[in-house]
Amino acid sequence: MLAHLSISNFAVVKQLSVQLENGLTAITGETGAGKSIAIDALSLCLGERADANAVRKGSAKAEIIAHFSLSGNTLAKAFLDEHELTSDEDENSCFIRRVISKEGRSKAFINGIPASLQQLKGLGQFLLAIHGQNTHLQLLKEDHQRELVDGYAKHDDLLAQVKETYSLWRDKQRTLKALQEQAQQREDRIQLLTYQVQELDEFAIEEGEFEELEIEHKRLSNGQSLLEQAQTSVYNLYESDEGNALSVIQSSIERLGELEAHDASLTPIIAMLNDAAIQVEEAAGELRSYCDHLEIDPLRLQQVEARYAKAMELARKHTVMPEGLYQYHQELAAEFNALSEQETLLGTLEGEVEKARETYLTATKALSESRQRAAGKLSEDIEVQIRQMNMPHAKVDIHIQYDELKKPVSTGLDAVEFRVSTNPGQDADKLEKVVSGGELSRIGLAIQVIASGHHATPTMIFDEVDTGISGPTASIVGGLLRKLGKQSQVMCVTHLPQVAAQAHNQLFVTKLTDGESTETQMLALTKQDRIDELARLLAGDKVTKSALANAKELLKSAASN
Repeated sequence: MLAHLSISNFAVVKQLSVQLENGLTAITGETGAGKSIAIDALSLCLGERADANAVRKGSAKAEIIAHFSLSGNTLAKAFLDEHELTSDEDENSCFIRRVISKEGRSKAFINGIPASLQQLKGLGQFLLAIHGQNTHLQLLKEDHQRELVDGYAKHDDLLAQVKETYSLWRDKQRTLKALQEQAQQREDRIQLLTYQVQELDEFAIEEGEFEELEIEHKRLSNGQSLLEQAQTSVYNLYESDEGNALSVIQSSIERLGELEAHDASLTPIIAMLNDAAIQVEEAAGELRSYCDHLEIDPLRLQQVEARYAKAMELARKHTVMPEGLYQYHQELAAEFNALSEQETLLGTLEGEVEKARETYLTATKALSESRQRAAGKLSEDIEVQIRQMNMPHAKVDIHIQYDELKKPVSTGLDAVEFRVSTNPGQDADKLEKVVSGGELSRIGLAIQVIASGHHATPTMIFDEVDTGISGPTASIVGGLLRKLGKQSQVMCVTHLPQVAAQAHNQLFVTKLTDGESTETQMLALTKQDRIDELARLLAGDKVTKSALANAKELLKSAASN
């Protein structure tokens, strides 16, 4: 339940601190005094968006703090635990704080921890429900009527199943449609790829083959020159009788060896010449082996030149570098296989789409049957409530029409329509065609009370939902709210004394002004204060003894219920 509400510099409120009690609390006051400001503030705590206009003129920021008691509220506690927002001091308490700067920036905190608007909305659904003045008008909308039936039926599992099967069917249908729309384009591409891949398959270049062809082509085309120069080098290094590199080095080693005894600094030089002699001899040996194995094969050269030229031709044809021809071939082959698989998938997917549609239809039929059962019971409950509110002949028929030809949506294939007859002999028809504004208010209030009791929200706020109601009907409405207040915490902004008298507690909203600024205050009324306020509501500005007597009688009558 809502235990305490603190508001600072919000709209016309400078400072407001209210302790809330269990039961039914009536909020009354003069027109324009700001009776709905507390509701507007609580809406911000439930995740509504704020702007700079919410900040009191001349103030830097507005601040709202709502303290909720969570005793017995397992759903709210579970939400806080899941999002790691539980209070370290008291798990049975929850503080929601909302701050709005004059620039329009907003911050939200749950138990002192920064929170998002989405988290406020998620938590708010387990704490408080606000039924505003426009709620009655929502009754005229088919979507809202369907939501009321679904909420009453509590078939969340069926709704989830319909939503899931709809999403699956829609996704498969979209994929099928995309494949069908691309059929001609895909067919043209497959024809082109068939020729290209076949041509590249026949050539069958291997990974890295072009680089090897390039190396081999250079070697074969220059074979004679390579052989001649290698042989000449062997001759100069090792074989020439007139003087080769090895004999020159060996001669130098011998001459310097004779001088080594006279100068020891020649020793390392002689060692280097010995190493050089060994390397020259080894190099000559390698060159002889190179010459022996060097292949001068005109036929192989022709083969390499032909394949090299073909690779260059294909690379130019497909506008790729010859080194990338292998990778390009693999990519084309992969694309060809993927497109071919899509052609196969098209036939398979058509069957899957039809199967998904049948699954969706099965789920919607089960949901429709549940709605029809709930609609019958809800109709009876609404009739019971509104007949107590001076509509003794009212009949309610919630019509559920299932239509497989209707455009599929995630909420099923039902058309939900609330039909009402208010007078004997009158055929039931749509709400907007039958009921007056006051009758719509009564039907709306009955539905809200039924729905609220069904969902068992700990705190419920009704913002002038008794509009268009007066006299004996108002007393019945007040009694209905009082009865609801015995089960949950209920607050009702009202201008009707018959409703206010039924409250267990009463708050009075007043507006003070000094000519330059205006301030709204909210006061808890004592028993005598309540009598005076009820008398004002009964008589207007001039309170008479008769009005005071009537006020006392209203309170006495309410207390006996």
